[in-house]
Parts: sequence; C-alpha cells; structure tokens
Amino acid sequence: MPEMPEVETVRRTLLPLIKGKTIKEVKLWYPKIIASDPLEFTSQLAGKKIVTIDRYAKYLLLRLSGQLTIVSHLRMEGKYRLVRASDPKGKHDHVQFVFTDGTGLRYNDVRKFGRMQLVKTGTEKIVTGISKLGVEPNSSGFTKAALVKGMAGKNKSIKNALLDQSVVAGLGNIYVDEVLWESKIHPLSMANQISKYKLGQLHDNINALIALAIAERGTTVHTYLDANGQTGGFQKMLRVYGHQGEPCQRCGTPLEKIKVTGRGTTYCPHCQVLYK
Repeated sequence: MPEMPEVETVRRTLLPLIKGKTIKEVKLWYPKIIASDPLEFTSQLAGKKIVTIDRYAKYLLLRLSGQLTIVSHLRMEGKYRLVRASDPKGKHDHVQFVFTDGTGLRYNDVRKFGRMQLVKTGTEKIVTGISKLGVEPNSSGFTKAALVKGMAGKNKSIKNALLDQSVVAGLGNIYVDEVLWESKIHPLSMANQISKYKLGQLHDNINALIALAIAERGTTVHTYLDANGQTGGFQKMLRVYGHQGEPCQRCGTPLEKIKVTGRGTTYCPHCQVLYK
C-alpha cells in the first residue's frame, strides 16, 4: 500500500500534469470505485477546473473550482497517469477524467480497492475517513507530548498502535518496521509500557524517516509508481523491511520475520528491546 511518502510523491508529480485543466466529462468503467453517489460524482464534475492537489496522510485531495474536493485513497495498488483521452482503455483502468484539451487522467487499480469521494471543500475531515486519523509526522500537532499521550492509552503492540493511524497518520508496514528498528524498539512491545524518553526518540525518528523517504520519492518494493510512471528511491535505503535472514546493519545478528496482527514484520532480535 502506498504510504505517506508515496502519496506525497504522487501529489507532487501529478499536480503539474493536471493543474488548470478543465474536466469535460468523467467516465466510470467501474462505478464501485466511487464511495459517494456515482451519478452525482459525474454530473457535478463536468466543467470544473483542477485548482490544486493537497494531501492528508495517505489521502489525495484534488481541489476543484466550485468548492468541491475529490478525496482519493489509493489503497493497495491505485495509480494515476495522464494519457490521451482517446487512448484504448487498459484492463485495470477504472475511471477517466476527460479534459477539454483532449487529455485524460486515468485511475488504474489492479485490485479495485481504491476509493474516491466527492465532498464540499473543507468538510473532508468531517465526512470522510480522514475524520478518524491522528496527526501527520512533521506537523505542528505531532509533538513528543502528543505521541506519549496517545500511546499511554494503547494496550496493544507498538507495531499495531502505529498502524492503526489514530495517533499518528500516514505510516504503513514498511515505515513502521524501519522506524522501530531505528528506535531499537521490538515490534511486540506494549505501546503503553514504552518510556517517555524512548517514545521521544521514536517521535524524532518518525519525522526524520518520513522526511527522507519523501526526499527519495518513496519506496517501490512491489508496484508503486508516481504519476510519471517512475519508481521511488527509498527501497535502496531500507534497513529491515524485505531483509529477513540478512545480518542486522547495526549488530550483525540475523534479522527475523514474524507476524504481528497478520502483518509481516522484520526486526532485529538483539538490537530491538521488548517492553512489556
């Protein structure tokens, strides 16, 4: 699943491709992609202009004229690309925004898990899944105190707590494994048993890791591509994710892989301390 760095990279690469374009019509080849009413979705978008693209955590926010916003979640394998509107439809193309200049923005999704929802601009944090999210890394609301307070109420593993998005939003399986390794915290540690000092280190490492991953244009380990069809670069910097059985880059101990609430989790059994 694209995580915050990948979605931010999609935003940055997609914006110059479509900003200022006017939507002529919308073609829904798989209407279930639309979480709001499909007929209302297509009818309200005709004649609207792409103003800008924002992002919150793993959500893209396509801002349109007329105070409308398309809230888009890519889920596992969703991708956007700009094509000629007349190009043949691909097998996994499900939505096309046809622009007045003859180009088209295609949404492609092999698993069909991604969703789009049309809302009034400014209501996205109330009426969409964003309402359930915590604060983002590197935001003013993501303080050490906020992380400590949030984890104090989590009677679950730190891996699970970071994945549930309610305290800090935007992290997924890849970056949680990486940041726990950086912080020397075992993924099965109970979130409410980790010291304030150690959570402070975790806070700083989350901010640093996400900033670096964004600078490297995200991580491609499966199918992730940006809006230009390019892969990310952070996969070359992964320390634990995808490296099970290899020596830990810190101590040389072979990295182990376990399941944590159904998610494959790689860690160092020597470096990463178990708090329970």
